[in-house]
Amino acid sequence: MSRFKRGGKLDSRAGFRTETQVSPVPNGLLKAARKSGQLNLSGRGLTEVPLSVWRLNVDTPEEANQNLSFGADDRWWEQTDLTKLILSSNKLGVLSEDVKLLPALVVLDVHDNQLTTLPKEIGELEQLQRLVLSHNNIKELPVELWGLTNLQSLHLQQNQLERLPQEIGQLINLDDIDLSNNQLTEVPDGVGNLTKLVKLNLSNNKLKSLSPAIRNMKNLRMLDCTHNQLENIPPILAQMESLEMLYLRHNKICSLPELPQCKSLKELHVGNNQITGIQAEYLKHLSALCVLELRDNKLKALPEEVTLLEGLERLDLTNNDLTSLPCALGNLPKLKSVSLEGNPLRGIRRDLLTKGTGELLKYLRSRIKDDPDGNTAEQPTTAMTLPSQAKIDVHSIKTLKTLNYSEKQEALIPDDVFDAAEGGPVSCVNFSKNQLTAVPPRLVELKDTVSDVNLGFNKLTSIPLEFCMLKQLNHVDLRNNFLSALPPELKDLAKLRSIILSFNRFKAFPDVLYKIPTLETILMSNNQVGAVDPIQLKMLDKLSTLDLQNNDIMQVPPELGNCTSLRALMLDGNPFRNPRAAIVAKGTDALLEYLRSRIPT
Repeated sequence: MSRFKRGGKLDSRAGFRTETQVSPVPNGLLKAARKSGQLNLSGRGLTEVPLSVWRLNVDTPEEANQNLSFGADDRWWEQTDLTKLILSSNKLGVLSEDVKLLPALVVLDVHDNQLTTLPKEIGELEQLQRLVLSHNNIKELPVELWGLTNLQSLHLQQNQLERLPQEIGQLINLDDIDLSNNQLTEVPDGVGNLTKLVKLNLSNNKLKSLSPAIRNMKNLRMLDCTHNQLENIPPILAQMESLEMLYLRHNKICSLPELPQCKSLKELHVGNNQITGIQAEYLKHLSALCVLELRDNKLKALPEEVTLLEGLERLDLTNNDLTSLPCALGNLPKLKSVSLEGNPLRGIRRDLLTKGTGELLKYLRSRIKDDPDGNTAEQPTTAMTLPSQAKIDVHSIKTLKTLNYSEKQEALIPDDVFDAAEGGPVSCVNFSKNQLTAVPPRLVELKDTVSDVNLGFNKLTSIPLEFCMLKQLNHVDLRNNFLSALPPELKDLAKLRSIILSFNRFKAFPDVLYKIPTLETILMSNNQVGAVDPIQLKMLDKLSTLDLQNNDIMQVPPELGNCTSLRALMLDGNPFRNPRAAIVAKGTDALLEYLRSRIPT
């Protein structure tokens, strides 16, 4: 009897065919890597790294065995050691000990995976200069890692690290380390040995103090301690002569630090603290200061000495308790931006503030009685007082992490602009004052680092879903566009703190804003909003500034008085009759108290 069922067909090639599996890493890619020394396997859904990758420089290339014209030894001539391996944005749960088979690696990037630990064999990569481990779940690092003395850049942000060993001080050639978004409660004294360090990012941890050993970092230019639990600024910072950028936002600091030896300091960010005053003599040390950010504090006055900061370009005083400004502020020759929203200013009309910094400074100069001619503010136009006229400001990208292509009046952002930003972590993007009708699609390429986006003064009619992929976004400026709605997916921006939607075409308060609990500032003046929901608004317990001036609000709900987190509520220019203008003019606290008194019992 036949072994085959009636009607069955016999494959004549059976027994001669082998099952082949499709490799997640094409052989052509490996072949190219042998010639270039670089292999990019980013975003391929890998759960493990194929052995052929680790053995890339160990095994004889497959094509050498297949090509009868050349011997295997000849094929080795075409091969170069792998020096750069990118495994980012995959699903790797472990990194194989076989990583030691690539001893020539100079760059290893495994960010955005699911790693919880590293193999001790990582310590055998003695040539490694750049190691990117960010956006994983690493709780502890092997002691062998600290023996990689050639490391220059180490990125450990967005992990679960609770402590660092003293051995970190062995990385003596390190110039850039990012430890942000971990669970660190202290920094070991060993960091004092990192004397070549230029950038130190400690933001979003649980630090209550800084190690005194930081004073030994004589080359440190950028120190970021944003979102920690610091109550005082350690005196050691005053000795940091090379420091150019100091970020201390979102802490518990009560007074501006004295920084007598920080002659190079260009940016000082101390917003979202508890600062009530500035000692005038402290300002005289800050002669190089370009940016002074004091938003969301409790400042009641600004000392006249701030007018001695002749290099000042940006001054942010948003959400304080200022009632007046020094008139001599108008004479600062380089000042381009002054932010004053959320202050109970008495001597300056609201409509003047909406006209921009230029008009404000002009007004302040007109109030200076000692200088009737007002000539001191008129400075000669030089390269130092105007932003770069080059199409792409590479200097801003490299040093300020800012991609600036504003005031060009162009309908599209050229690819050259985004190409120039490759390889550098861009945190701020400014495309304002152009003719954009759509958000540039390539903006999403900066999603891992960009935190501040300015698209104001364009012709945008909608916000695309891709914009909601900018997960690191803190601030977004969309003023002076043609927007009438926001995508619901905007709620995914879990770090968004402020949004500016003034001078658009909103007829209703966007529902999605009620679903972003991190919001601290919402500016929606000069739209057509007819109402707000006080019940949902109360859920935004971090909201301190709400600007609804010049809208179509017919009735102010008394329950709005229960939004006690508000420190600045602006309702001028709406057609409601109650509360009366006299009550609104008394300020936010009086207005909220009045509204609460009207809630039916």
